Amino acid sequence: MPPYPLPDFRPVSYSRVTLTELMIPSYANFGGKIHGGILLSLMDKVAYAAASKHAGTYCVTVSVDGVNFLQPVAVGELVSLLASVNYVGRTSLLVGIKVIAEDVRTGTVKHTNTSYFTMVAKDDDGNPTPVPGLLLETPDDTRRFVEAIKRREFNADYHRQFNDARTGMQADSLLHLLETERCQLGY
Repeated sequence: MPPYPLPDFRPVSYSRVTLTELMIPSYANFGGKIHGGILLSLMDKVAYAAASKHAGTYCVTVSVDGVNFLQPVAVGELVSLLASVNYVGRTSLLVGIKVIAEDVRTGTVKHTNTSYFTMVAKDDDGNPTPVPGLLLETPDDTRRFVEAIKRREFNADYHRQFNDARTGMQADSLLHLLETERCQLGY
């Protein structure tokens, strides 16, 4: 339990966090670009900061949705991760994160990815704990909240459909799907 009483609702602006870090050579892969794992770690940190700020307690990552690296990040670029709570359930929070990279020499800014982290608030005993509601302050806040509802519906439908399909899958009856793929059976 946090050391102070939680309000019933907290505004989206309360949870907004920006994390900015210079990309250094030790973050680079063999191709000279920044490892995706470095960026994922930074996204996890900023998601924790936004979620914990809103919840007023410790939060853990339970899922990550939509990590598509649109553009590479280079050594020497300044990466900023902009995060805010887009949606809250009873104990869960969806944090939206926009990642941008800036070439400080030229001033060129590029959007490298947008991702969504689902976090769950925990009490001192490690059990899920309720979070304040979300006060939607702008039309963008409302749009993001509604998009989060739709994203949850789409994800639930996808998982249900995939599990139904997987349950009925017999590999031998689906071998025809491999005919145009770049694979070869070794048995």
